[in-house]
Amino acid sequence: MPAIQETHFSFPGQTGYYKGKVRDVYSFANNPGGPLLVMIASDRISAFDVVLPRPIPYKGQVLNQTAAHFLAATADIVPNWLIDVPDPNVSVGLACEPYPVEMVVRGYLAGHAWRTYRDGGRELCGVSLPDGLRESEKLPQPIITPTTKAHEGHDEDISRDAIIASGLVNEAEYIQLEAYALALFARGSQMALDRGLILVDTKYEFGRIGDTIYLIDEVHTPDSSRYFYVGGYAERLQSGEAQKQLSKEFVREWLIANNFQGKDGQTIPPMGDEWINQISARYIELYETVTGQTFTSTGEGDANARVEEAILAYLNKPVRTT
Repeated sequence: MPAIQETHFSFPGQTGYYKGKVRDVYSFANNPGGPLLVMIASDRISAFDVVLPRPIPYKGQVLNQTAAHFLAATADIVPNWLIDVPDPNVSVGLACEPYPVEMVVRGYLAGHAWRTYRDGGRELCGVSLPDGLRESEKLPQPIITPTTKAHEGHDEDISRDAIIASGLVNEAEYIQLEAYALALFARGSQMALDRGLILVDTKYEFGRIGDTIYLIDEVHTPDSSRYFYVGGYAERLQSGEAQKQLSKEFVREWLIANNFQGKDGQTIPPMGDEWINQISARYIELYETVTGQTFTSTGEGDANARVEEAILAYLNKPVRTT
């Protein structure tokens, strides 16, 4: 199966290039209609803030098309960066100045929050949690547990007070980011419920152009979100059984079981073809379940060449406005 591991294109008018954990971003600061970003969702996969050595076929397409689906569905809540999707792996949008924090919203006790709680922690990013909660239990109300945004290495938990006190984000803007994040989580939760799913937790990233705040990057994708199935949730919670999940958590669990959590001295376990294909199938399952749309493969050709051609065709349009 074809996969996009990385790209190193050179486009007319390109003014910058940035390689993230899973996305390659090309900048066009001098675009006549306003600065643009062209973001390619590669098939790289990361866990514990480490990029794993083998790409996952169709993962980038799933992320890109899932994000586009939810950006369109939440544009009435907050403006977003997306302008066009000229290829299943490509998004073109506004070049915003990103805020240096990610807004993580949690509606249930799972993942990192559960591991902290299980080990005795009763405060997460300055938010107090009550005693007596079980793994996967719904929290009294959704909470925001922000993290710093690391270009390399691990994102770090940080409290609301520390963000404001350090000047990372001023108080008025941070209050607006909180309001947007909670409204987006409410919309995402309802959309998930309509599909027989529970939106457990997710992260949102925001940027700014002038005085306007925009939602940027991906939204409600398997890389940024965790989902449970509604069916059987209550019974599993009561019995203490692990929830049936639709997210990237199964990759993290496999790594943990193989003694890897991104810590110094740990080695990434080998990823065989069968496991790679299983991950790919799970991503496609999530796309179809979350969006209600049938996944259409991009085919068996040269994925990098296809993406480059689509971007060039977009850039050659007579007028590109934001």
